[in-house]
Amino acid sequence: MAGHATNALGQPIGLPVSGDFPRPTPPYTPMEGRYCSVVPLDVNRHAPGLFRAFANDRDGRNWTYLPYGPFDSEPEFEDWARANCMDADPMFHTVLDADEVPVGMASYLRIEPAAGAIEVGHIHFSPLLQRKPQSTEVMYLMMKRVFDELGYRRYEWKCDALNAPSRNAAERLGFTFEGVFRQATHYKGRNRDTAWYAIIDTEWPRIRDAFEAWLSPDNFDGTGQQRKPLMARAKA
Repeated sequence: MAGHATNALGQPIGLPVSGDFPRPTPPYTPMEGRYCSVVPLDVNRHAPGLFRAFANDRDGRNWTYLPYGPFDSEPEFEDWARANCMDADPMFHTVLDADEVPVGMASYLRIEPAAGAIEVGHIHFSPLLQRKPQSTEVMYLMMKRVFDELGYRRYEWKCDALNAPSRNAAERLGFTFEGVFRQATHYKGRNRDTAWYAIIDTEWPRIRDAFEAWLSPDNFDGTGQQRKPLMARAKA
């Protein structure tokens, strides 16, 4: 539990919060990294490439824990994207590799400038992106915008409590588990208990340092394999 102060009545109260609120909303501008870029999703430019990238998931397992998909055709995917990915919340982004080929998507959602809180979600990395430095850099770039550029206090990650890969990814990336909300929602005709994770602003400097050390070219050998694992959850 975070620290607290005490009021004149001897009651514990939250620590003072400084800064101006509401915080800015995320801008529709690219986030450029060393290995990839994260740009606002453009249906006309990105949907065909995204569909082709997602088609590398032959058995559709990457769609299991998303509330939509898989899609049987490129027009079907484009129609879905046009109907669902054009709003300011969720704010969908496309991941482009070094050759500017679409290889995945992710979004900011539940954007709460007044509270300084924001969630990352709708994360769908194609097999072309999974288990590569680019997939980690995507998360770093999105966190960096939230904390360093926009000054948010809290960055959330939520997933189906049965989604072990997502939960493992959250912990690897430095998120702290905060509990399970039972029967939080339902999708695809089934229940979802939701696991909650978050990073707060006081944790970010340590996590940022861990990301930057891991993403350094010195951390990869000639075959692109990491020399040292990401230690985002290591204590200072």
